[in-house]
Amino acid sequence: MKLATYTRTDQAAIEAYLRSGTTDPLRTAWPGSFRQRAERSRRDLREALIKETMRRAAGRAHPRLPPHDLAALTRRKLLPMVAGLFPAAEREAVLQLVERSVIFVTTDNIERLLMDQRWDHTAWMLANLHLETLGASLLSPQATPVVGLSEETTCYVSPKYFSDPDPASDFLVHEVAHMFHNCKRRSAGLPETRRKEWLLDIAFHNRETFAYACELYSWILHHSADTARRHVAAEIVRSWSLSDERVDAQEVMDIVLEAARSRAGWKAILRRCNEPASPARLCRQETPDAVPAEKPAMEMGQPAAMADYAFSPSSTRSSVFSSGPSFRHRCRRAGSWADTASVD
Repeated sequence: MKLATYTRTDQAAIEAYLRSGTTDPLRTAWPGSFRQRAERSRRDLREALIKETMRRAAGRAHPRLPPHDLAALTRRKLLPMVAGLFPAAEREAVLQLVERSVIFVTTDNIERLLMDQRWDHTAWMLANLHLETLGASLLSPQATPVVGLSEETTCYVSPKYFSDPDPASDFLVHEVAHMFHNCKRRSAGLPETRRKEWLLDIAFHNRETFAYACELYSWILHHSADTARRHVAAEIVRSWSLSDERVDAQEVMDIVLEAARSRAGWKAILRRCNEPASPARLCRQETPDAVPAEKPAMEMGQPAAMADYAFSPSSTRSSVFSSGPSFRHRCRRAGSWADTASVD
């Protein structure tokens, strides 16, 4: 791919983007009207991102994808979760949405995915996901290694999914769990009402907890019979810990143990993750020292209202904005499990 000739100013903007994933929303480094600047900067940034990603990826290969139908594999893997969280009349519509929404990021599709992304920061994170899959150096030392991320109705998953030795890691389940609270019902062809707008209503503070609980409980279901479920859950929880500052690991374990004791485990998870935050937890969330500073909107390359959605992985949905994606990506981080058989 041949890049255009850059001025010193736009070259600096491109280099800053490759280092951080951030852009100037006004595109002042490029000449012309705002529309001309937007069109040229998008092309220049994406071409530079693709070129640098392919340079770092050269000579490397990711784990092979299985030869069978990935859509069928996705359906089979997620059927128990969908059956447990949704009424029978809605399950097929949700499963069809999931089949369309899961994309495995590979050498064959990475260039197209990077060029087609609506948001510059999403493209940058996908590039890092691909480089992490290949074992190549990321675009920035500050980039978070991720093996999955979700935005709106799409879940991007690393091929590492098929070679991950961690016995309790399932980042496909993790990302799709996030998709459920990020998608409106109409995206699956289901009717909406004022009080029933989203596929699942998960309390804001519990969205990452919900995804981890679904991930762990799904593994337990796949590796235990009904009669042994409580014992298997107790054993896996005893040796499980989580190095993710966004989540209270003990709360995840409590939720999963309650689900294993219940005859409707998925509903138990859903009920617990719909609970409002306790006053003590709200106080912790509102303490300035406990909340990372937000990035300025101009640095993030998004409108002011979107700036905090472009910074770090978290668990917010696009319901805050009627048309934009949830820009604090819900990411399954590489190495976020600890003290199990291995890390992913």
